[in-house]
Amino acid sequence: MKALIKNARVVNEGKIFSSDVLINNGIIEKIAPIINTEAVEINAEGLHLFPGMIDDQVHFREPGLTHKADIKSESRAAVAGGVTSFMEMPNTIPQATTLQLLEEKYAIAKMNSFANYSFFMGGTNDNIEELKKTDLKTICGIKLFMGSSTGNMLVDNESTLDEIFSSCPNLIAIHSESEPIIRANIEKYKEQYGENIPMSAHPLIRSVEACYESTKKAVGLAKKHNTRLHILHISTEEELEFFNNTIPLKEKRITAEACVHHLWFDADDYATLGGLIKCNPAIKEARHKKAILQAVIEGRIDIIATDHAPHTWMEKQQPYLQCPSGLPLVQHPLQMLFDFYRDGKITLEKIAEKTSHAVAECFNISNRGYIREGYKADLVLVDLNAQTKVSNQNIFYKCGWSPLDGHTFGSKIHTTFVNGNIVYSNGIIFETVRGERLGFETK
Repeated sequence: MKALIKNARVVNEGKIFSSDVLINNGIIEKIAPIINTEAVEINAEGLHLFPGMIDDQVHFREPGLTHKADIKSESRAAVAGGVTSFMEMPNTIPQATTLQLLEEKYAIAKMNSFANYSFFMGGTNDNIEELKKTDLKTICGIKLFMGSSTGNMLVDNESTLDEIFSSCPNLIAIHSESEPIIRANIEKYKEQYGENIPMSAHPLIRSVEACYESTKKAVGLAKKHNTRLHILHISTEEELEFFNNTIPLKEKRITAEACVHHLWFDADDYATLGGLIKCNPAIKEARHKKAILQAVIEGRIDIIATDHAPHTWMEKQQPYLQCPSGLPLVQHPLQMLFDFYRDGKITLEKIAEKTSHAVAECFNISNRGYIREGYKADLVLVDLNAQTKVSNQNIFYKCGWSPLDGHTFGSKIHTTFVNGNIVYSNGIIFETVRGERLGFETK
């Protein structure tokens, strides 16, 4: 479609300004104070225009776990939240640890995803040759679990880790927790509580020490081999010492991500939410979320994501040792951040930077992540003066629940564009729109 967004407050590259934006054939053709041309006009008076969020960490559960979620249902939730692109993790069934299995996921997304997409290749202790074959231009990166969040994908063989870090040119994204420390902590709490470990013990079992020691090890390997390392979902204040805010993002070889739940919740919330906020790495005491947000603002942490990881309601009602880790978040990350903005904790410009600009830079995504002429028109119009109350009746997740149920946000996602097409507007999904496979530039 050819569309003309009129009178928007554009939030882009550290500035907020009034402008019209012309979209033609999926591309931002012109940005100017006043544009007069024949096009479908969209009145954005009173609305802010952001680049769509690029979420670098989601679990959409397809194939094999589609009773929890699937690419169609969760990408629907994503675009309803202003997330226009996502990168999905390999811990599905079967696990995406070969190029063939990875391409099968891309085929599903091509048919069903409302948002743009990429998929991580999963690393194991025995698929190093497959990892070496990954294409830097078409795959976002390699995912390693250095804590066994997910079945047999734990990569704990020292020589394997050394070879992966030394020989894979792709970005390596890691889940960073020390498995030996976690196992020892579980045994300690079993001795105290038996099988009835309280949910409040989760941040003590998956502890600060477990995160710190694993991140220290990963950073050491990356520095040894000059690996392009990206550490996912930082959850502790202590880990921040490993990250640099004195050099530009483009020059960094080691980058880090914060997730919205580690900024929003803290250990006190286990008392009311229990297993609904059980996730790995764990949500910890309040001092950590304050330090992580400050690190985001200062540039020690480079991007913000969700780690959207849905489970069914019944699965999340189980006792601690049986309750799976993960929570659904991809429909509300921008609104969570806009609430922080209303509280004076972060600026709108910083939100655009950390959810879009910096993600594009971190992963070298081609022609996305900015409101620039010639770039793909992945955009979201936001009403910062409206309210949205979260309920199980207005979420799009297949699992049917949200840990934010009952919360009223001080903003509303008005309209989402994916490649220039309106895919969501005022509660309605435009079912014919499909996203595109993300492309990546090589340095």
